Amino acid sequence: MYTLYQNTKNQTMALFTNQNGSVTSFGFDINNTDYQQFKKELASGVELKDAEGNQMTPEQITTFLETLP
Repeated sequence: MYTLYQNTKNQTMALFTNQNGSVTSFGFDINNTDYQQFKKELASGVELKDAEGNQMTPEQITTFLETLP
């Protein structure tokens, strides 16, 4: 499960929570392997929540992906 959030510098970041509850936070850097995996998984239909905790629709995710580097 991925969740978007704004860090203290007002940058959009993502959190990944795996099945055992471990959390990974990462920014949207094209050289970051977590970010690369994030984009692949979103394109394949994984769930994403926005910064307010709302489940994003597949259409919203597609639009969001188009804004990423």
